[in-house]
Amino acid sequence: MKEQLEKIYANAAADIEKSASITDLDEVRAKYLSRKGEFNEIKKNLKNLSDEDKRIVGSLANQITQKLETSIKAKHDEFYKKELDAKLLKEKIDITLPGKFERLGKSHPLTTTTNEIVSIFQSLGFSVVSNSQSPEVETEYYNFDALNVPKDHPARDMQDTFYVENASNVILRSQTSGAQIHAMEGKNPPIRIIAPGRVYRNESVNARKNNFFHQIEGLYVDKDITFGDLKGVLNEFIRIYFGASRPTRFRNSFFPFTEPSAEVDVQCIMCEGKGCRICSGTGWLEILGSGMVDPNVLRGVGIDPDVYSGFAFGMGIERLAMLKYAVDDIRLFFNNDERFLNQF
Repeated sequence: MKEQLEKIYANAAADIEKSASITDLDEVRAKYLSRKGEFNEIKKNLKNLSDEDKRIVGSLANQITQKLETSIKAKHDEFYKKELDAKLLKEKIDITLPGKFERLGKSHPLTTTTNEIVSIFQSLGFSVVSNSQSPEVETEYYNFDALNVPKDHPARDMQDTFYVENASNVILRSQTSGAQIHAMEGKNPPIRIIAPGRVYRNESVNARKNNFFHQIEGLYVDKDITFGDLKGVLNEFIRIYFGASRPTRFRNSFFPFTEPSAEVDVQCIMCEGKGCRICSGTGWLEILGSGMVDPNVLRGVGIDPDVYSGFAFGMGIERLAMLKYAVDDIRLFFNNDERFLNQF
């Protein structure tokens, strides 16, 4: 049996040496060292030997098994290293070559415009209100009543405002002006805030109007605030945003929550004031409404209009983006056309 073990060992050692891959080694292990392998078959017959022969043959069988395990492991490590080196060589990357271009997402032009406007007003001392003070789903009180809008005002009609069906007096806000009421309630001046956000109006969609768009509301309340302060802030904003070469004008207007009120126009960038379909032939495009906060609005939030005064303004972000980037159709901002968006 001793000679038989030595012969099996010699054959196993030869098979290990001839192995050309890890798969070959696995076959050698199964042939000689598995439960059905040749060494295990010999170990099963040890019970038929004398105690002395059991000790000698058993010890020899264990030694040979350990040698084969060691040889197989060494050969396995050798093959593994070669295969790993070959794989690494195959996957080698030449870092001196230019990388592959990966398209990255960019900010939407309306997001970029909003961030730019916010940054300008922050540099002028305004702070951005929290989302809780500028909700998109609003009550009629904040969207109309507290802003001095009469009960019979046309803006309250279903034709202009989206009403929520499952709750009375709840709407999708038609303006960001309600944020000024939230900002003033329970607070003492000075108050200097801006409120960017989405607004909704039930109106037809065309090149100049959409039923969903974006506004930024501004409010400044303190002692001795005048219309001159309003013009100074807005002129400085326009100068920074459009540049000093863009002509502007203030026009008398009316808003229920400001008195006196004014609209601000910028010369049409499409036709340079000559008249086109975008500006309806006037040469001007309105960019915002503004005015001195009506005393009734201040009084309604507990601020004494005999002590404090203030101004408010609201501007359409799409309109400002159209003017700055010479976009002739507001619908382009919402169509997700990559040919348009890639230009930004």
